[in-house]
Amino acid sequence: MDKEIIIKDTHRGLKYVDGVLTEVLSAGRYRLPRKRIWERLPGRRLWERLFGRSPIVEIELVDMRQRDLTIKGQEILTADKVAIRVSILVQFAVIDPKAAIHKVANYEERLYSDVQLAARRSLATMTLEEILTNRNRLSEDILRDVQGAASGYGVAIGRADVKDIIFPGNLQEIMNKVLAAERNSQAELIAARSQAEIQRLEMETKAQALATQAAAEAQARLRQAEAEAAAIRMRAEAERQALEERSKSAAMYADHPVLVRLQELETLALLSRNANARIYLNFPGPLVPETADSAQ
Repeated sequence: MDKEIIIKDTHRGLKYVDGVLTEVLSAGRYRLPRKRIWERLPGRRLWERLFGRSPIVEIELVDMRQRDLTIKGQEILTADKVAIRVSILVQFAVIDPKAAIHKVANYEERLYSDVQLAARRSLATMTLEEILTNRNRLSEDILRDVQGAASGYGVAIGRADVKDIIFPGNLQEIMNKVLAAERNSQAELIAARSQAEIQRLEMETKAQALATQAAAEAQARLRQAEAEAAAIRMRAEAERQALEERSKSAAMYADHPVLVRLQELETLALLSRNANARIYLNFPGPLVPETADSAQ
């Protein structure tokens, strides 16, 4: 009976017939021919010449799932000659099973060495300060450097991230102190900013209160000025009306002198009712005739 093989959807199969790759098998169920009975008997060469030889069929499975590859503890010198140890996590998947098996002897080992060399090349151009402040640059450099090479042997790189950076012991202690100082300075800066914000809000509140008070006082002064102006206008209007009345009266007295005389008599009548009132009359001539002695 023929041998059966099942290829899962997570894998692909490379089918070799007498050592020659004939096709790439997708997920499914396949039959592989077994050697015939006479091919296993003594003198099989005679049987092969008479009946023909069955081909040898082999299937090599290739995992197509995404996997993680960790490059641990690589000691690398930075641009400023500081030795650090770096661990890198790479996510990859085989996209071309034929290239992954035929182009390199072991694609995982080749990927490991490519990532290792890419990390060394990138870190050799970065100072310690740059590594601490911009770890993303190292990941981006590794990804950019390895993607092209890995695609040549059928592997796609999803991401390459720096997991850990380990520094020498004395440097680690110094860095811890620097980090602690930075945290303290940040806390002080935050506190100073908070205090400045509180003072700014208080000043704004006071300024708003002063502005409101000034506006209210200005409004009150405006209302007072408007009231005084209205009173002045009323007095002026009353004086004008009184003047007009006097003008009308004067015109009437001028046209009718008898009215003036009647007004005088009414005034004298009113004064006569007051015992303390004194009346001075102006006559046109002297009441006593002049004598010769007085004339002298």
